[in-house]
Amino acid sequence: MKVVAALLWIILGATLAGVGLAIVLATPQLAAQSMKYIPWAALAGFVLAIPFSVLLASRLKLPKA
Repeated sequence: MKVVAALLWIILGATLAGVGLAIVLATPQLAAQSMKYIPWAALAGFVLAIPFSVLLASRLKLPKA
Protein backbone atom coordinates (compact mmCIF):
# COMPACT_ATOMS: atom_id res chain seq x y z
CA MET A 1 0.00 0.00 0.00
CA LYS A 2 2.91 2.36 0.65
CA VAL A 3 4.12 2.09 -2.92
CA VAL A 4 0.67 2.82 -4.29
CA ALA A 5 0.30 5.78 -1.93
CA ALA A 6 3.68 7.13 -3.06
CA LEU A 7 2.71 6.87 -6.71
CA LEU A 8 -0.62 8.55 -6.05
CA TRP A 9 1.16 11.26 -4.05
CA ILE A 10 3.39 12.13 -7.00
CA ILE A 11 0.41 12.50 -9.31
CA LEU A 12 -1.85 14.30 -6.83
CA GLY A 13 0.97 16.53 -5.61
CA ALA A 14 1.75 17.77 -9.09
CA THR A 15 -1.93 18.30 -9.81
CA LEU A 16 -2.63 20.23 -6.61
CA ALA A 17 0.56 22.26 -7.04
CA GLY A 18 -0.62 23.21 -10.54
CA VAL A 19 -4.02 24.20 -9.20
CA GLY A 20 -2.34 26.37 -6.58
CA LEU A 21 -0.14 27.94 -9.23
CA ALA A 22 -3.18 28.72 -11.38
CA ILE A 23 -4.98 30.27 -8.41
CA VAL A 24 -2.00 32.49 -7.60
CA LEU A 25 -1.62 33.64 -11.20
CA ALA A 26 -5.36 34.16 -11.77
CA THR A 27 -5.87 36.31 -8.68
CA PRO A 28 -4.64 39.86 -9.37
CA GLN A 29 -3.81 40.58 -5.73
CA LEU A 30 -1.64 37.45 -5.52
CA ALA A 31 -0.15 37.75 -9.02
CA ALA A 32 1.48 41.03 -8.07
CA GLN A 33 3.75 39.13 -5.68
CA SER A 34 3.83 35.84 -7.54
CA MET A 35 7.51 35.13 -6.84
CA LYS A 36 6.64 35.03 -3.16
CA TYR A 37 3.44 32.96 -3.39
CA ILE A 38 4.19 30.41 -6.13
CA PRO A 39 6.64 28.32 -4.04
CA TRP A 40 4.20 28.33 -1.11
CA ALA A 41 1.33 27.26 -3.37
CA ALA A 42 3.41 24.41 -4.81
CA LEU A 43 4.50 23.28 -1.35
CA ALA A 44 0.93 23.42 -0.07
CA GLY A 45 -0.22 21.30 -3.01
CA PHE A 46 2.32 18.59 -2.31
CA VAL A 47 1.61 18.61 1.43
CA LEU A 48 -2.17 18.47 0.92
CA ALA A 49 -1.72 15.54 -1.45
CA ILE A 50 -0.25 13.31 1.29
CA PRO A 51 -3.49 12.57 3.18
CA PHE A 52 -5.46 12.28 -0.06
CA SER A 53 -3.04 9.75 -1.50
CA VAL A 54 -3.06 7.67 1.69
CA LEU A 55 -6.87 7.73 1.72
CA LEU A 56 -7.11 6.73 -1.92
CA ALA A 57 -4.52 3.97 -1.55
CA SER A 58 -6.37 2.50 1.41
CA ARG A 59 -9.65 2.47 -0.52
CA LEU A 60 -8.23 0.69 -3.56
CA LYS A 61 -8.78 -3.04 -3.65
CA LEU A 62 -5.57 -4.52 -4.94
CA PRO A 63 -5.11 -8.20 -5.72
CA LYS A 64 -2.73 -9.97 -3.35
CA ALA A 65 0.43 -11.35 -4.90
